[in-house]
Amino acid sequence: MTSILVFLVCTSSFAEMRSTNGEKVDLRTGPGENYSVKWEYGNGFPVKILSQKGKWLKIQDFEKDSGWINASMLNKEPHAIVKVNKGKNKKISIRRGPGAKYDVIGQAYYGVVFEKQRQEKGWVKVKHESGLEGWIEASLLWGF
Repeated sequence: MTSILVFLVCTSSFAEMRSTNGEKVDLRTGPGENYSVKWEYGNGFPVKILSQKGKWLKIQDFEKDSGWINASMLNKEPHAIVKVNKGKNKKISIRRGPGAKYDVIGQAYYGVVFEKQRQEKGWVKVKHESGLEGWIEASLLWGF
């Protein structure tokens, strides 16, 4: 009986990740279009699904803001966002390969969104909308 309870607790705490699908995706205060807009996300912004009410999903973003988004405005394309250096004028490195020994080919500030392509040994291969592709240390990102 104990093993069944542990399994149920573990599966209910899993939160699915999704990303926004559209340039202007409204985060609302409640599950419906008559609720006010709290925030507007751009395309590919990663969010965590917390619950569902009809066609509306309660989500949370990397800054722990939460609200409701219509399910049609989300997709399962994996994206990640830079979660470190908030309020600092400091960039993270994007490298040619999965490790600190590889050359830096770009940099990104807090809040920059990337399409996630794959993971390898604590690193994530990403692609920016500008076309830049490279590797970022996984601990610097949120969304997967």
